[in-house]
Amino acid sequence: MLSSRRAPAVALLAFVFAQSLIAADRRITVALPPDGLSQKERAPFQQYLTEQFGTEVKLITPESFKATMDGLATGSIDFAYVGGLIYLKARAQAGVVPLVQRTSDLQFHSVFIAGSDKAIHSLRDLRGKKFAFGDVDSTSGHLIPYLEMKDAGLNPDRDMAVRFSGAHPLTVKLVEAGIVAAGAVDESIFKSLVSMGQIDPAKVHIFYTSKPFVDKVWVARQGIGQAERDKLAAALLRLKKGEDDEVLRILQADRFVRATDDEYEALRHVARELKMF
Repeated sequence: MLSSRRAPAVALLAFVFAQSLIAADRRITVALPPDGLSQKERAPFQQYLTEQFGTEVKLITPESFKATMDGLATGSIDFAYVGGLIYLKARAQAGVVPLVQRTSDLQFHSVFIAGSDKAIHSLRDLRGKKFAFGDVDSTSGHLIPYLEMKDAGLNPDRDMAVRFSGAHPLTVKLVEAGIVAAGAVDESIFKSLVSMGQIDPAKVHIFYTSKPFVDKVWVARQGIGQAERDKLAAALLRLKKGEDDEVLRILQADRFVRATDDEYEALRHVARELKMF
């Protein structure tokens, strides 16, 4: 039987041991949008984050942007790389915290693409055509393209046959296969798919590029501690061209900078005006 003096010490050791097991079992879950890359192709980034956190990092691609938002709200996702519209919704509903963004995200673009055999050279040429947006909650695949068409005098809900592909790479495939005449996609993803040879440039061309806007951002769920937020932010901020090119290529980035909520105020206004937020 333990003496009254030894019991507290044993209890303390048991507590410390239990906490170490919990820490060892702690896994960071990071959500990425569909970008045409496989888990194997993303492996260097996963390994880099695992080294920076000192614990296992799991990369996932939820089935929709809404699923990403739900994961951030419930705690099944710790960090995510999201578009501006999802950020605004997740900020309002779940209190997510903006961390960093690519420098390119400060001056981002949507591109409108069409089949090379289609007589489409301007937004007005879309009237009466089959058109594909990406995910309904996508900034570059829905919100901004919708706004651009409205500014061009088109009503996307009435003037064309619209469908949602659910993801940028799928929009490109719909256009390439001729299932739709045109679509709108994330500029960086389109360029990445071209560079990887996943698009036949003879079948698809860009016919219009949107005005610049602030888009994607890395966020943390509300319940993540400051120490872990700082680890992710620091891991991305320290990436440098010439030293971390493999990881930067996966992230389609040159470098990262700090992000703030204020940068998204103009996008918040547009989303409310178009009743998407």
